[in-house]
Amino acid sequence: EFTPQNGFIVSGKETAIFLEEKLAYLGLNRREANEFIMYWLPQLENNPYNLIHFSGIEYEREAVLTIKPQPETIIRFSMIAQALQSSLNFPIQDLTSMKKVRKGFTVVEWGGCIINQLKTNSNSP
Repeated sequence: EFTPQNGFIVSGKETAIFLEEKLAYLGLNRREANEFIMYWLPQLENNPYNLIHFSGIEYEREAVLTIKPQPETIIRFSMIAQALQSSLNFPIQDLTSMKKVRKGFTVVEWGGCIINQLKTNSNSP
């Protein structure tokens, strides 16, 4: 089990814009980002708020991937989200270590899950 220590609190109606911005930062191209958003937005946009965390290193540690030939760029993450009835004070996630610039042969893998009751060290939603 993984308990995020940080993330983003996003209103449901601002989720599409938020995802577009963060997915581009993480290295997804327009087509990849559209596929991600088409899958996840219907599950998030009608919530008053969403707690969203992008798991990179933690995800890679749990879901080991071996590819041959070795890609020059690997973009892998899993989004963890929870619907919230109201906003809450939660540490903002720094995505700097997950930012990727594509070079050569690139592999992209994204996933995610919706958590009903995420355990946090902050105020429980």
